[in-house]
Amino acid sequence: MLVSAAELLAAGERPVLLDVRWALGDPRGREEYLAGHLPDAVFVDLETELAAPPSPDAGRHPLPPLDELQAAARRWGVRAGVPVVVYDDSGGLAAARAWWLLRWGGHGDVRLLDGGLAAWTRAGGRLETGDVVPEPGDVVLPGGGLPVLGIDEAAALPGAGGALLDARAEERYRGEVEPVDPRAGHVPGAISAPTTENLAGDGTFRPAAELTERFGALGVRPGAQVGVYCGSGVTAAHEIAALAVAGVQAALWPGSWSQWSADPHRPAATGATR
Repeated sequence: MLVSAAELLAAGERPVLLDVRWALGDPRGREEYLAGHLPDAVFVDLETELAAPPSPDAGRHPLPPLDELQAAARRWGVRAGVPVVVYDDSGGLAAARAWWLLRWGGHGDVRLLDGGLAAWTRAGGRLETGDVVPEPGDVVLPGGGLPVLGIDEAAALPGAGGALLDARAEERYRGEVEPVDPRAGHVPGAISAPTTENLAGDGTFRPAAELTERFGALGVRPGAQVGVYCGSGVTAAHEIAALAVAGVQAALWPGSWSQWSADPHRPAATGATR
């Protein structure tokens, strides 16, 4: 799932590098990319290239149609048989969306730069400025590479003996605040598992043993049926990467809380209990 900055610096053949700097409510990702990015890295716009247009029925960041994702990946220079490394400046919380989508699309060699831009510069990696426009790629994305849940499948998971993890901050899970979506709270039966707890203090992923212990304490172990959601299916992808490091395969619910909370007929649980 991961590549360290040291490994990337030592790589004989440079992979396709994708810069996915994005944060909720912050439109400066491209501006920050232009000011300094890994050499030859291509900027990827999460809002327009890693999601379809938002709607109440599908959520704030629906999955893009597969043909549009393939066309975007070719614009980024992604080629068949060539590894891809994605990064951001927020511990992979945004870049994981690109990692997940390309893996879901069927590209088998996509990894996250562990620790992102900060780890690269700490390791002595240089930055370059300005835009990068690569030669078009030829990747084919047939789809079906990673599992996906619909809203009803996600709702049924806790009652069917599976685990539905809520990757948002604890205060959003408890329903104390809701900055963007129509209602506060969480899906009944969901388990609070904030994405930020996947990371060490330096922004890298915690070691596999620690992640295994973390998810085990939540009742999630290899072989379990696991689904993950967040606000709109972005940071949930980061949780899926962390689960994979711990040896657990999980399915993404793309619509997430933004889809659930837009339907007034769906119940919203509040407080610390499921």
